[in-house]
Amino acid sequence: MFALLRENISIAFDSIKGQLLRTILTVLIIAIGITALVGILSAVGALENTISGNFASMGANTFNIQRYNYTSQRGNEINKINPVITYREVKTFQDKYQYPLTTTAISFTGTSSAEIKWENEKTDPEINVLGINENYLTNSGLEIETGRNFNYFDIQNNNNVAIIGADFAKNNGLFKGASPIDKTISVRGAKFKVIGVLESKGSTFGNNEDLRVLIPLQHARSIFSSPGINYNLSIKVENKEALDAAQDEAILTFRNIRKLSPVEKDNFGIERSDSLLNEIAEMSSVLNLAAWIISLVTIFGSSIALMNIMLVSVTERTREIGVRKALGAKKNTIAAQFFMETLIIGQFGGVLGIILGILIGMAVSAGVGFDFTTPWLAMFWAVVVTLLTALFSGLYPAIKASKQDPIESLRYE
Repeated sequence: MFALLRENISIAFDSIKGQLLRTILTVLIIAIGITALVGILSAVGALENTISGNFASMGANTFNIQRYNYTSQRGNEINKINPVITYREVKTFQDKYQYPLTTTAISFTGTSSAEIKWENEKTDPEINVLGINENYLTNSGLEIETGRNFNYFDIQNNNNVAIIGADFAKNNGLFKGASPIDKTISVRGAKFKVIGVLESKGSTFGNNEDLRVLIPLQHARSIFSSPGINYNLSIKVENKEALDAAQDEAILTFRNIRKLSPVEKDNFGIERSDSLLNEIAEMSSVLNLAAWIISLVTIFGSSIALMNIMLVSVTERTREIGVRKALGAKKNTIAAQFFMETLIIGQFGGVLGIILGILIGMAVSAGVGFDFTTPWLAMFWAVVVTLLTALFSGLYPAIKASKQDPIESLRYE
């Protein structure tokens, strides 16, 4: 049995070599379909891992009050202009919102183009500087790698302290590999002592989360005083079961602060990390469906091309089939020989498509800063699809070859 299998494989490779150009074209067509499948699924998986990881770190018991909803920014409500959330409003909210077992974080982005200096070194003017209170890191799911977080007294006393992103501590960062703790940096002429370094968060959509400086809220307001600054509120609930009630209370409190009547719609946004994750999952499912449609259409075309090649091969080798049958070869042996050729060509296309798909997924992930992981599920489906393609394409030619009449085949010119 094994000797017969080896013989069929050897004959299959000899036949493939004899029609090399057609085989290469068919392999490429199959590979394109598998590349589309694996490449898109890999990129979508990397996107989902990155964004889900970022939002999951916030926890499912956190919600934000911000200027717009994420969904309205993507939909028709973008034409509705909400007023910025002012400092007076966030401070009033912090004083009035007294829901049990909740913590409120206040933050705003002072600038996204700051130049940070330390001794004779300085950064490119691309650093985000945020003003925050002592609850910001906890509510945002950020962790301190070295040093410590702001405490209540740092914020209330407006201390000249700062927390920096992980890139500052790297060998090619501002401190050239030296420990940043207790070093003094300059932000727009103001001096701050570094008390903490954040754990690395990486980059998302080209936005490097490790190139930022966090300073006390009031100190940030004294440096960045341009009109129209928008503040954000983040509320974390200790008991997840109370999240809906805490959110309703926060909406009511903020509506009262803005003096909205009962018939007026909210002119601010509420976002929960779990709702964003659900939206991301929906977008991912649509992209996955698109990947399957694109790849299956391509693979359907390649399966027809593969079947055509095998039918031509059966016709060209009619006399060979007659000789083998005359020497005692059974129908199953003839069918297995042609079926083996189809499987080999299909697997060549599948392997090439998987390699190209992974390379494309890695390139896309590296280009936009996603966390790439090996797409084992996509690779599994690619193997299954190529196997099914080979079965579909090789079945009819193999049956046709096995049913050839030996006498008529020997007379075939």
